Amino acid sequence: MPDERHRYVIIGAGPGGLQLSYFLQLAGADYLTLEREGAPGGFFRRYPRHRRLISLNKVNTGEKDREIQLRWDWNSLLCDGGPDLRFDAYSREYFPHADDLVRYLGDFQAAHGLNVRYDTPVHRVDKRDGLFEVHAGDRVVRAECVIVAAGWHGPYVPEIPGIELATGYEDVPVGGEEFTGRRVLIIGKGNAAFETAMSLLPHAAVIHLASPSPVRLAWTSKHPGHVRGQYGALLDSYWFKTLHAVLECTVDRLERHGEGVRASITYTLADGERAELDYDAVLRCTGFVMDTGLFAEACRPEPVPGGRLPAIRPDFQSVNVDGLYFAGTLMQARDFKRASSAFVDGFRYNLRTLAALLAERYDGVPLAAGTVPAEAGALTRSMLGRVNHSSALWTQFEYLCDAYVVDGDAVDGHAVDGHAVDGDVRHYRDLPEDYAVERFGGGDLTFTVTLRWGRRDHPDVFAIRRHPEPGRADECAFLHPVVKAWRGGELLAERHLLEDLQARWDDPVRHAEPLRSFLARWLPDLTG
Repeated sequence: MPDERHRYVIIGAGPGGLQLSYFLQLAGADYLTLEREGAPGGFFRRYPRHRRLISLNKVNTGEKDREIQLRWDWNSLLCDGGPDLRFDAYSREYFPHADDLVRYLGDFQAAHGLNVRYDTPVHRVDKRDGLFEVHAGDRVVRAECVIVAAGWHGPYVPEIPGIELATGYEDVPVGGEEFTGRRVLIIGKGNAAFETAMSLLPHAAVIHLASPSPVRLAWTSKHPGHVRGQYGALLDSYWFKTLHAVLECTVDRLERHGEGVRASITYTLADGERAELDYDAVLRCTGFVMDTGLFAEACRPEPVPGGRLPAIRPDFQSVNVDGLYFAGTLMQARDFKRASSAFVDGFRYNLRTLAALLAERYDGVPLAAGTVPAEAGALTRSMLGRVNHSSALWTQFEYLCDAYVVDGDAVDGHAVDGHAVDGDVRHYRDLPEDYAVERFGGGDLTFTVTLRWGRRDHPDVFAIRRHPEPGRADECAFLHPVVKAWRGGELLAERHLLEDLQARWDDPVRHAEPLRSFLARWLPDLTG
């Protein structure tokens, strides 16, 4: 059997695999990307079923700065390829068609000449003598490092007796006319469930959506993977008593009953009340799972509880397999249901960072760091400049950070490992905050800078009372900067800065002076 060897092997040529391929190629790395299908983006050739993406494509922003524009361009991959490789050249729709993303991914790969080998399914990954063996087609490809960017393998099927009576999301007819006048139970309350329900809304007699937990609305949670506003018509139908309903319950059993299906349920918010409800059809919209079957025992990654995703370290590496990393939507475990690592607009920044971490580990390229004078005024200007301009911090709120490392020797005006000279602070961009704290968590003082949503409970998210005093910035409900001081892995203090309608944190009184005063407390001899 023929074999070959590369430093890096990427499995999967969806948006995650292509984005990482681009960064590795830009660095001149020895990599190969393997894709089972004949073209990139296979998942998006099939999903979403009704072909309308929930990733925003806000073309008109009034901004000319491309970095800031990316805050509202949720589909473009990062590159220097000019305007023709921006997604807005493929669609002007706010919620674009999935086929446009597929076309874009194909052009992205071709334009950059990425080293993708198509029609090459990977059927086994093993590890021997410190090297991975990737069995693909009739070849074995050996690699020091494997990055799995294969996305979702297949549907998640809950262990409900009789679940085989339900039609899976992957097979649900796209035209809702087939359900005209019928009673339909949809198991699940995510975007796929609501997408399916919306197609049935003009046709079905009754639509019930069921899961144990209440609906999580994106405008409440601030997570783009929760139920989005465009599905509000179904919720209107529920509250206006038009026979449709959203049920908080477990589905205990499905049984054939006459020509339909009887569902035995237990309500989760009604003191254990039980019921039996009859339907003409049951649809399963319960999400997807990763593929662990292709891994040999020697390198099978440990999953998170529930088994849908791989458990990863702060550097995106498997918690139990050295050298096995994850890219794309499979790297969302550490910011699950919080930031945007499940989506292109989030993981594209994770992958830029991952490429830098891989280059450091395998190619000996030091992690890039800038320098800032170790005085409060200069640090304030640098930090505010970053939150005002960065799209990575904006999209990956509460996850990616900028880290400012104040070496003890640097404060004394000496060089440290060639990084800081004459009192400079090392500045690292776009690192997972838990990684930065772990990496720089020795005895050095470290500041992390993130953007954060307020997490206080509000009875009505459209009627939030604000307190525009800098001293109460920790009560902000909207996106705002947070600067934390760390030493030895311990959080010493944090400073919130007031939210701003236009996301411009540059007011001398509301933003600059509160931050400068906070930093000066930790740099008492260098207040500037």
